[in-house]
Amino acid sequence: QVHLVQSGGGSVQAGGSLRLSCAASEYTASSFCMAWFRQTPGKEREGVAAIDSDDSPYYADSVKGRFTLSKDNAKNTLYLQMNNLKPEDTGMYYCAADFSDGGSLSNRYAYAFWGQGTQVTVSS
Repeated sequence: QVHLVQSGGGSVQAGGSLRLSCAASEYTASSFCMAWFRQTPGKEREGVAAIDSDDSPYYADSVKGRFTLSKDNAKNTLYLQMNNLKPEDTGMYYCAADFSDGGSLSNRYAYAFWGQGTQVTVSS
């Protein structure tokens, strides 16, 4: 079992930046992956960025070049730096994790553990 605690988010104007953090409780596993998903009302939860057990990052086409993942393994914390934010980036952002090699952005059910969610609002 892993407990995920998110922080960050908020409101910003278009072109601005925000950083999200996701701290995972201690775990022992040979494979562990993490990801960020976002959801807006009436839409499916979509993958934004993921990092696999080898710390290789993956990004949705819509955020490539603007969002960057980083990970502090000593703190078990994943960060999502979001630059040049657009109104369409608005949504509830969720951190996800799983004991697997991971990297999936298309399948939310590949992740067993979820954070509490944090709102990101980008105004034009």
